Amino acid sequence: MKVQDDNEPYDDINITPMLDLAYVLLVIFIIMTTATVQGIVVNLPKASATPNLAQPKTKAVTIDAAGQVYLDTYPVSMAELETRLRQYKAITPDLPVVIKGDAKIQYEKVIAVMDLMGKLEITHLGLVTQKLVK
Repeated sequence: MKVQDDNEPYDDINITPMLDLAYVLLVIFIIMTTATVQGIVVNLPKASATPNLAQPKTKAVTIDAAGQVYLDTYPVSMAELETRLRQYKAITPDLPVVIKGDAKIQYEKVIAVMDLMGKLEITHLGLVTQKLVK
């Protein structure tokens, strides 16, 4: 075994500590730049308080477990529902309507409401369901 003389220069340099330092600095740099760049601050313009007429408000027809029909949150009969939807349809020809039926009601009640939508020629129609939990 050869002993290293103190006056003789080294043949190789151990760069492992230098690489460790470089990796630590790289990780710190990545963390700091992603922490500081979360978004650009802009001063957004204010909209007027008037409703946007280009996007009509969706009407919700709800049928509860007892079979009571509601337009938005107000209880209505089928005749009142037809009258009010006809008025809304006259104002907004492409009136969007969603139907929310309770799971325990008779299917016939939902079909009656859907027939009314067809009679009024409401084509933007949606049925609301819950997401299935697995």
